[in-house]
Amino acid sequence: MTARITRRLAVLAGAALLAGAAHAAWPDKPITLVVPFPPGGPTDMVARVLAQAVGEQLGQSVVVDNKPGANGNIGNAFVAKAAPDGYTVLYNTSSLALSPALYKKMSYDPRKDLAPVALTAVVPLGLVVNPQLPVKTVAELVDYAKKNPGKLSYGSAGNGNVTHLTAFQVTQHYGIEATHVPYKGSAPADVDLVAGQIHFMTDTINSVAPFIKDGKLRLLAVSTAKRLPNFPEAPTLAESGMNGFEARAWQGVMVPAGTPAPIIERLNQAFLQ
Repeated sequence: MTARITRRLAVLAGAALLAGAAHAAWPDKPITLVVPFPPGGPTDMVARVLAQAVGEQLGQSVVVDNKPGANGNIGNAFVAKAAPDGYTVLYNTSSLALSPALYKKMSYDPRKDLAPVALTAVVPLGLVVNPQLPVKTVAELVDYAKKNPGKLSYGSAGNGNVTHLTAFQVTQHYGIEATHVPYKGSAPADVDLVAGQIHFMTDTINSVAPFIKDGKLRLLAVSTAKRLPNFPEAPTLAESGMNGFEARAWQGVMVPAGTPAPIIERLNQAFLQ
């Protein structure tokens, strides 16, 4: 009996040593960073900067793989079903937390099938309009919309995305009638907004800032509790009549559930660094 227990302990110890060696060797090949939104959008832009820096930290390439669609759920499901070995990593936004409340059926459970690694960014939103629209303030937008009921449209990065829900709250608060046009990410929505295909949008400020500075979009308000230092002339939505309102989009890193803790810890350290 004692000999049998000893042999079992030896086997377990050997397995633990092999597992420890495997974790110590990680990563020994490139890592895929899945971004569930199109290239060029605000999430993709930050992900690519981080991918390069994290790759340098880990000594391996971190390759961005865009898998847009269904408010990020296509890319989320891909990672949730991937091998939990640290080589498939998800870079997503607050849409991940919103999806369970907005979709009746999902092919994965974000609470059970994914494990958190690091919070990387919290990004404010801006209410922007195409400059051809004859409005320069939120009050003027509301007045114009009420004089032209049902004629305005607003874009978003996808159904249920924070860019959608923030704009929806704006329309509901002010009693604006406008048509929602969902896109597969912010990048194509921004392009159509600049082209005048849609009229307004609440998008992450890092996505629309270049268009604002070039005069291709007009910033009416920001979603933060206080004005942004880089756009001090833009009032907050709270100042514009939505008392106490604040909205931000967060970005973060996740891996398939079951990924060994030492790998998660190394990823955490690399992203925070």
